[in-house]
Amino acid sequence: MDVTSHAEELASALGIDTQEAKDDLEALLSYSVPLEEAKRSVRRKHGGEPGSTDATPETRSLADITTDLETVSVEVRVLTVGTRTIRYQGEDNTIREGRFGDETGTISYTAWQDFGFEAGDSLAIGNAGVREWDDEPELNLGASTSVALAETPVETDAPIGGEADLLALEPGDRGRTVEAKVLSVEQRTINGRDGETEILSGVLGDETARLPFTDWDPHPPVEAGESLRIEDVYVREYRGSPSINLSAFSTVTPLSEPVVVADSAPRLTLAEAIDSGGLFDVEVVANVLEVRDGSGLIERCPDCGRVIQNGQCRVHGAVDGEDDLRIKAILDDGTDSVTAIIGTDLTAEIYGGDIADATDAARDAMDKGVVADAIRDELVGGCFRVRGTLSIDEYGANLTVEEFEPASDKPTSLAAAALAEVRQ
Repeated sequence: MDVTSHAEELASALGIDTQEAKDDLEALLSYSVPLEEAKRSVRRKHGGEPGSTDATPETRSLADITTDLETVSVEVRVLTVGTRTIRYQGEDNTIREGRFGDETGTISYTAWQDFGFEAGDSLAIGNAGVREWDDEPELNLGASTSVALAETPVETDAPIGGEADLLALEPGDRGRTVEAKVLSVEQRTINGRDGETEILSGVLGDETARLPFTDWDPHPPVEAGESLRIEDVYVREYRGSPSINLSAFSTVTPLSEPVVVADSAPRLTLAEAIDSGGLFDVEVVANVLEVRDGSGLIERCPDCGRVIQNGQCRVHGAVDGEDDLRIKAILDDGTDSVTAIIGTDLTAEIYGGDIADATDAARDAMDKGVVADAIRDELVGGCFRVRGTLSIDEYGANLTVEEFEPASDKPTSLAAAALAEVRQ
């Protein structure tokens, strides 16, 4: 987008400096305000009239909309409608967001005011802005946009309404409805934009998957063990996997029948799991190639929980460390490799003793390394079934382990079956 040319146009019309107009525009655009809305805001700020908009742009099918376009007109079917509050220039603004569909495809949208439409409505929309969102075009409906019911229903193959299984959710989804069981939940205090804020976070499950959630406006029915229908949620990405978010506009209703939750996680090869970009709950079968340094008996900072070296925390400096157990192991199934992070309790099971036992062994040997050596003898070369959360960042792929046990089958014998299961 050529912001400079728009800034020059505004500067000429308003009699202000071009750089000032450009700075104002860029500040608004950084908050994803549609271009035409941003230009009107700059005019108002500098005492100019909002100005008239261009003629209504050509009506296009959704498949023909690209980020090269500034405005379009469309006839669409409303697939989903979500409501959320965002903060812009120090003020809370309520927006509507979701997806539209037609015969050629679907597109996400953000409406900066309430046009009154609902899922299933067929709409004729004029002068909608176009922006890029998650590398795809998105429609923006603002003060200059006209919205009316279409004269004839708009056909679409896309599902209408936001109901979805957890497995079907993707980052960027908005206005979704799920039915799930609360597997775990905790109340936390965070430093939000309005100071300290109480939120709920935990894990939801159904018969297809398990996903993390955050309830930003705690709803009383959200308790561990409850089966709930949760309407109007949005989905963000958390460590490469979808994360469900509830807002003040979400509706939570207890269900009379319990939601069935799958006992097992999807079993994938490591290559398939890594190609996914991250998974909250996944199972792999792999060999332990190495137990890395930093495993066994370690010390953590009592303030932040980080592993310390020689009594030094990288954040809090010199501290009296607290003993803990951990394993960092390299897993490989012949298709790829990951670093498995195994916490205190599972490490104790593998080692065959708790922190006190490990401390005694290290004291007797006058060497903490004996604990890691014992773990290496137990694990390296073995084949194991591992379940946990896979996250991927610039440092590589890490699997935070929840279940770890010897495997009855070998990774090579599972590869073909795993791939077939994923692609069903």
